[in-house]
Amino acid sequence: MPATTRRWPARTAAMLLAAALLSTGTLSCSSDTSGHAVRVPVAADPTPVVPVRAESNVPLTKLAPGAKPPQFILFSFDGVGVGPNWDLFLETAKETDARFSALMTGLYFLTDAARKKYRAPGRKPGEAAIGFGGTKAEVIEEIEYLNKTWYDGHEMGTHYVGHFCAGTSYPGNAWTTADWNHELDQFFSLMVNWRTNNGITTGPDLAFGPEVVKGGRTQCLEGTPKALFPALRKHHMTWDSSMAAAQPGIFWPTKERGIWEFPIPYVYSPALKHRQTALDYNFWYTYNGARDRPKDAPKIRRAVRSTYDYMYKRAYEGNRAPLVIANHFNEWNANAFNPATADFMRDACTKPETVCATYQDVIAWMELQDPQVIADLQKLPAVAIDAKR
Repeated sequence: MPATTRRWPARTAAMLLAAALLSTGTLSCSSDTSGHAVRVPVAADPTPVVPVRAESNVPLTKLAPGAKPPQFILFSFDGVGVGPNWDLFLETAKETDARFSALMTGLYFLTDAARKKYRAPGRKPGEAAIGFGGTKAEVIEEIEYLNKTWYDGHEMGTHYVGHFCAGTSYPGNAWTTADWNHELDQFFSLMVNWRTNNGITTGPDLAFGPEVVKGGRTQCLEGTPKALFPALRKHHMTWDSSMAAAQPGIFWPTKERGIWEFPIPYVYSPALKHRQTALDYNFWYTYNGARDRPKDAPKIRRAVRSTYDYMYKRAYEGNRAPLVIANHFNEWNANAFNPATADFMRDACTKPETVCATYQDVIAWMELQDPQVIADLQKLPAVAIDAKR
């Protein structure tokens, strides 16, 4: 989805600037002998404020014999284009000491005018299935939001670039390892060279580099481990969360072809009374064929929230496998999904023995444990597979 922006009215911007100058000590007010206010220059603090990234919220300790692991919840958001829902989750995560994974779309590093800097596998330069980043001002705003997300302690991952899914010519399911390598090369090049590509010289630098991106989710859950995972390894990545679950329910992740795979859960939904792929778009498609029907929004929200609650209850009381909560910032069907997910984050992330964490931090925790401990957890039966288990 194309990025959207918010603009301050000129008068409001001027007032905010004056307030900022006062708060930083560059201007102050006093009175002359006649009682009129006058401005007196005050030296600004010469020491710039350097942002500090929030620390991990995962306790990196080994499990004691017989102890249960924490209940990890992995919130992730595909695409992360600027909009009100990004603010919603930044604020909700801060309230609850939660962390999430922001999966960046490479198109948003390019203005519409610079679109030909991207070339998808098997396509002409500038072709993509969704919108690019808009204007220079909108790309700068995207960078500002990515920086805020990074400094708040969240993980930065990839949602790749062109978003070519089934129904387009040469979609991701047909891509070879060479194609995935090409797409990832494009993603990292767009990320590193965003200023040069767009001719942008103002605004902040990106606060992080390619080395922090260790995993992601492919467009429309396309691709296979055989084709994709060698490309991930070549780009020094360690995890993926793109594959449909190989079995119903929630279970502990395993390594496949050298990559930790956190599949999208296929779980029982009490509201729907059948199993459901727990991804917001899939909920929407199940409920009304992914048609924009705002009157359905309240029922969809309840269905999504009750499914997440059920997943949590079964995992917490059962195998304690990490919950994958896959979402977008899109306001589909009158924003039917984000409020439900935020409510779940607000409630679940404050429960005892529960940590809403990033993929990298959960992997660090798992790799700290004795291998046999993880092997035993992986052998536990799946939960949330039906109304009773």
